[in-house]
Amino acid sequence: MPTLRINENSQNMPHFITLTVIEWIDIFTKEEYFKVVIDSLNYCKKNKGLKVYEYVIMTNHVHIIISTPKTNNLSQVISDFKKHTTREIWKLLEKDNRNYILNLLNNSYNKKKGYTNQIWQRENYPELIYSDTFCLTKTTYIYMNPVKKGYVKNPEDWKYSSAKNWINYDHSVIELDKKE
Repeated sequence: MPTLRINENSQNMPHFITLTVIEWIDIFTKEEYFKVVIDSLNYCKKNKGLKVYEYVIMTNHVHIIISTPKTNNLSQVISDFKKHTTREIWKLLEKDNRNYILNLLNNSYNKKKGYTNQIWQRENYPELIYSDTFCLTKTTYIYMNPVKKGYVKNPEDWKYSSAKNWINYDHSVIELDKKE
């Protein structure tokens, strides 16, 4: 089955994207690993025209609703984000002597041929946000992800979720963009 890609004609429209760590390995277990993702999203917002509407960072994947309305190049921003976070996360894994995880990543059958130090699966599973109803469905999914996993009782209690932004008015992790 071919890899789903963002349609060239919808590059500037909001998409629900899922970024998954190879083999679903729980890499994001310490604050500094989450911080790499957060800092990278904030950098892309400031320097690459990325708009972040919703997000959740779990221990082994990220769900985001994002767009790049001014640059029309959402695919490139995602690619840049994945390359940068891979480099930074790999450094942390080495620094923390997480050799078991490094070995799993290096020997994964899901790794793209010829790639070294790969963290993210190639697929992003992009879904165009085509209606308010679909956006609400995906937003609810994002909010409930840490609750269903048993990390928190209420969606707004997960530090790395946009539920905290909207329910607690806490924008300390990522300042969200307003949906257009």
